[in-house]
Parts: sequence; C-alpha cells; structure tokens
Amino acid sequence: MAHLNETDWAKGLAQTVEETGYFEPLGPSHCAAFHDDSPVLLVSFESQQIIEASGDGALPRGLRIAQENGWSSLSLICERDTWFRDPTVFAYFDRLVDEAFFEDFDRVVFYGAGPCGYAAAAFSVTAPGATVIAVQPQATLDPTITGWDERFRAMRRISFTDRYGFAPEMLDGVGAAFILYDPFQPHDAMHAALFARPAVTLLGCRNLGDNIERMLRDMDVLDEILIGACKGAFTPAMFWALYRSRRNLPRFMRQINARLANKKRPYLEALVCRNVALRLNGPRFRARYEALETQLAEEGIQLPQPLEMGTA
Repeated sequence: MAHLNETDWAKGLAQTVEETGYFEPLGPSHCAAFHDDSPVLLVSFESQQIIEASGDGALPRGLRIAQENGWSSLSLICERDTWFRDPTVFAYFDRLVDEAFFEDFDRVVFYGAGPCGYAAAAFSVTAPGATVIAVQPQATLDPTITGWDERFRAMRRISFTDRYGFAPEMLDGVGAAFILYDPFQPHDAMHAALFARPAVTLLGCRNLGDNIERMLRDMDVLDEILIGACKGAFTPAMFWALYRSRRNLPRFMRQINARLANKKRPYLEALVCRNVALRLNGPRFRARYEALETQLAEEGIQLPQPLEMGTA
C-alpha cells in the first residue's frame, strides 16, 4: 500500500496549492499544505480518509473554507489516526516557530476533531493568541493520566509525555479555546474536564453522540463555526444559536428518542415523537407516537393538548 504522500490524492492536493503556497511531505504518514491569501490563517488538522469521504472535491475542509473566503490555510493531514505524534511533525512546527511564520498573520484559528482535535490543541502553543476549536479532543493518551480510556490501547506505546504532549497545557497561551463534547459520552466528558483552563470554554453538546463533527456537518453549521472563528466573531452565544438547528436533524432526534426509550420515559418520548412528526413530517416518528399514545392510554395516561398528526 502506498504511503500518504505517494497517493494520487496527495499529488492532486500538491497541484492545488502549488501556485499559492506549498505542499510538504512530513514523513510517510503526514503532510502539510499551505495556501497563502490573506492575514487570516485557518490551521486545520484532518485525516485523509475523512477528507476523501466528505464529497467536497477531496479538499481539506480548512483549505476549502479558506479559498471560499479569501483567507490563508495550513492543512495538516494524517494518513490514519496518529494524533500527529511524529517527530517530523514536531520538527515542522519547530521550524514554523523559528521562522516566525505565525507572526505574519493577524488572526490564527486552529481546528480539529477527535485525534485531530487533540493535535489542534497541542500544536496551538506555537501560535500564542490563536483561537482553537477542538471537537471531542483527547487531552492525552498517557495511561498514567487517562488509563480509564480503553478506546485507543494501541496508542499506548506512543509517547504523550514529551514535546507537545499534554494538550490542555498547550492551551495556556491561546486567545480563546472552545472544546465541544457530549457530556453523555463519559470518555469525552472526562477528557473535556482536563481541558478546563481560564481561556477555555467547554461547550457541552448534549445528545450529539460519539461523532460530533459529522453531526455538525449534517446540521450545516460546522463551516459557520469555523467562519465565525476566522472572523473573530465566534462566541458561545453564536454557537448556541447555530446549535438550535439540531432540532431539524432526524438523526439527532432519533438519539433523543433512543435515550428516552432506554430510560423508559414513554410520556416524554411520545411528546418528542409528536413534535418531530408535525415539524418534519416523519412517518417513523408518527408511527412511534401512535404506538406510545396507545400504550399510555391503556395505562390511563392522556397526553396534553393532542395535536392533529397530519399525513406523511
């Protein structure tokens, strides 16, 4: 199997940025693509697999957003989930610091999700004053600190105790950092708690599940979040306003229903199903509502203010 930088995808990315910046292999499993356009820089950490599956012309999200808005971008790409724990990546950021690369920009935003969210937080230390948007980041995989996280046991042989290691400490110099996580996901919530710092805002996205980036993308708000950050306008109030769109995402509403069903809360589940059936005209929600309504009626419980369900 060809390494990341030997793939046709990587060669295409190199051609995309050759006139406005550069493409640089960072060992066999990582690469960097820089697009130079304006004093606003979006630094994104992304995986090749997710990029190619995104349907956005196989461009890194950060590069696409930068091109669409006339900004600069620096895309760090991994072949697989590596948490970017690679000496070649360390050396690359060391060089950027030595060259005062980030000082050429008026605003710098770091973004990543999951293992890439860890990297966004960890390497943001190279750009003091930057804004960080990290979705479901791990704080570290050092088993002496997060031994309770059994999800990534294969990474325990990788050092998280040397340079750029403990991501929360790397946020001490940021302008602002925002950690998005679902408090109902125990491991993610425990990692998020480790990020609590004066400049860090924890945004608990209840019921978004174990793939928040995908949910934000399906809600059509992920780009808006990053655009807001690059404009210096992203705030918790902006996020919660965007977050309201989750009500129109059937997958989110199914997760709400599943949680209520697991907790054996048929009354609340029925209200949710009725609401979704009316707003989104969902036949499955309507069928579930009718079943719950019958069940509750048999138990002598009547739902308040019954509404006309309409047709699919």
